[in-house]
Amino acid sequence: MALPRGILLDIEGTTSSISFVHDVMFPFVLERLEEFLLNQTDREDVAGACEQIARDAGYNSLSQWQEQFPGQSAQKLVQTEVRRLMAADVKATGLKTLQGLIWQGGFDSGTLQSHVYPDVVPAIERWRKAGIDVRIYSSGSIAAQKLFFGHVAQLGNCLHLFSGHYDTTSGNKKESASYVKIARDWGLEPREILFISDILAELAAAQNAGVQVRCSLRPGNASLPNDVEIRCIQSFAEVDA
Repeated sequence: MALPRGILLDIEGTTSSISFVHDVMFPFVLERLEEFLLNQTDREDVAGACEQIARDAGYNSLSQWQEQFPGQSAQKLVQTEVRRLMAADVKATGLKTLQGLIWQGGFDSGTLQSHVYPDVVPAIERWRKAGIDVRIYSSGSIAAQKLFFGHVAQLGNCLHLFSGHYDTTSGNKKESASYVKIARDWGLEPREILFISDILAELAAAQNAGVQVRCSLRPGNASLPNDVEIRCIQSFAEVDA
């Protein structure tokens, strides 16, 4: 593989364990969702997230959505939709924005601290010393990404490791056009970027865009079919800067 000028990282199953996201972060949202919507919807950022959830559900606005269900409050509609989307693991922009707003309280209070694999930070530091630019591309909102890497267990704030963040506002991670758009924003050719993820459809989309790829085989991740010709790594230490 040609030496990359940029390395683009997924989070769940790549820098952090799937179990942490599903067993800690998602339940944190579900446990606080009703109270959060009841008490925080006057905030501009929360109201904006709820409006986006309504648009993601196919309505022009939250008020139009509520007109279709006159017996339910706007908060109840949003709460029901959030629970449905999370149960189906849908990567919708409005959902991810609202999740990030709820997580903020947990990270700010110290209730939440992010899990990051022990090989991640040393590898990124090594890459950066070699002149490689490192960025994140996750379905979680950019705000949530910054919370995540700003509150890493035992390490604290690791945001200095990253030069940029991308989320679903740059496009679906399973579509090749998203990686072309990111490369253009980055000022790099797709072939100059290495993308690391645990999701085959994301890797295939990136590869089709001309991006170099590696599959992350962390504990609990799904293995690739035998006929897929994508190199796998179990640690970032295997990516030589």
